[in-house]
Amino acid sequence: MRDFVFPGGTAVVTGAASGIGAALAHGLARRGTDLVLLDRDAERLDAVVAAIRAAHPERRIDTHLVDLADAEATDRVAAELSRRHPRIRLLVNNAGVALGGRFDQVTLDEFLWVIEINFRAVVRLTHALLPALKAEPGAHLVNISSLFGLIAPAGQAAYSASKFAVRGFTEALRHELVDDGVGVTSVHPGGIRTRIAASARVGSGVPREEFETGRQQFEKLLSIDPAKAAEVILRGVRRRRGRVLIGWSAKLPDLLARLAPAGYGTVLALATRRSAARVPTPRPAAEPVAPDPDRSA
Repeated sequence: MRDFVFPGGTAVVTGAASGIGAALAHGLARRGTDLVLLDRDAERLDAVVAAIRAAHPERRIDTHLVDLADAEATDRVAAELSRRHPRIRLLVNNAGVALGGRFDQVTLDEFLWVIEINFRAVVRLTHALLPALKAEPGAHLVNISSLFGLIAPAGQAAYSASKFAVRGFTEALRHELVDDGVGVTSVHPGGIRTRIAASARVGSGVPREEFETGRQQFEKLLSIDPAKAAEVILRGVRRRRGRVLIGWSAKLPDLLARLAPAGYGTVLALATRRSAARVPTPRPAAEPVAPDPDRSA
C-alpha cells in the first residue's frame, strides 16, 4: 500500500478540543488537510479552531458538537457527516473517557458509560463513514486504543475492556479492508499529558482517598507532549503502520505482556505498591492544635 497523502484530503477527528485530538488537528492542518472536528466541549473546540484558522486560513474546518455517550446523537452526527462529506480520506476515532475503580466499586451504568464512548461510538462512526472512506482512494482509519488495550491492570476494568475491544475491532478491520485499499492503524499511547486523568469519573463505591492516590500515581506517567504523540501517529499513518505504540510507557508493558501474558499482573501490582509508597499523603495546612491524648499517632 502506498504512503498516505495528506494534502487535499478531509479528515474527521473526534475528541478534538484538547489533548491528542487537538494536536492531531493542528498537525493535519499543517499537512494540508481540511478538517471535520467533533467534541462536546464547545469553548475548547472553538479555541482550537481559532488557533488553526489563524495559522492556516486556507484550511476548511467544519465542527460538530456531540456527546458520544448519547447513542442517538452520535448516530445523527454520523448520518450528517456521511451526507456532507461523501469522501473522507482519514477518520481518527480519538475521543475517550476514563473511570476509576474496580469492577465491584462501579455501577453498571458507570461501566457502560465508558463502553458507549470508548467503543460503541467508535463502531457507530466507523460504520457510518466507512462508505466515504472506501470512496476516497488511499483512505485511512485510525482508532486510538491505549496502553490499557495492551495490559489490563486492577482498577481499570471498564477502561481496559473498552480499549481491548477497540484493539480487536481495529485489527479485524485491518484485515477486512486490505482489498478496499483502506489502511487501518491501532494506536496505543503510553503516558500522554492529556486531561483524561483530571476529568476521569470516580466509581460510586471508590473511597475518595483511594482514587486520589491512584490519580496521583497515574499522572506521574503523563510525561509525553500531545504534540509529540500526534506526530508519531501521523508518521505512522503516512507509512501505513498497522500498529503504533507511543513511548516506553507503552512499549515496555507490551513486551511484558508478550513475555508473561498470564503473569504480568504480579509485576504491575509490585510496581504499583512501590509507587504508592512514594506518593505523599495530602495534608491540610498546619495549624497549632492541642495534642489529643485519646487519638492514636
